[in-house]
Amino acid sequence: MDVSTFYALFSATCFTLVGLWWNVVQSHPEWMREPPLRRIVGGIYLSFLLPALMGLFAQVGGTEQPQIWRVAFIALAVVGCLCTLRLLTRAGARGDHFVTWQQAGAALLYLLIAVVGAFPELAGHIGLRPIQAEALMLIALIVLGHALVWRFMAGEGRPAQEQ
Repeated sequence: MDVSTFYALFSATCFTLVGLWWNVVQSHPEWMREPPLRRIVGGIYLSFLLPALMGLFAQVGGTEQPQIWRVAFIALAVVGCLCTLRLLTRAGARGDHFVTWQQAGAALLYLLIAVVGAFPELAGHIGLRPIQAEALMLIALIVLGHALVWRFMAGEGRPAQEQ
């Protein structure tokens, strides 16, 4: 598949997931009343929004002007990493076990996305073009986002009285 086509489909899919998550959240207004719960809901939202935006920038920059997508990927990955780490530290302070390997893995992926954006030659060490390596990591982010939604919707991320 052409990388441009991939990013077009990927970005549209991620924006669709953002919209679906909005609908789920809208049908549960109680989730927005409690700040810790609201942060988890927002973290799941970002797990779909940030990759969607990265996909848009990959389409704009493409292979002709890689500096566009590289700068955007670095900036958005830093935002994603910082937000995810903030959730991890707040959850750890509360003893919240919902924040587990999925969010730790997401923080690591965001960090790797920023590193490949800053040092694209690293992708060549595994036989990929930088924009392909980034695509694989974005796919992994979406898989982790789905895992977070599943755990949250199954009740593991909500207080016992809501399950």
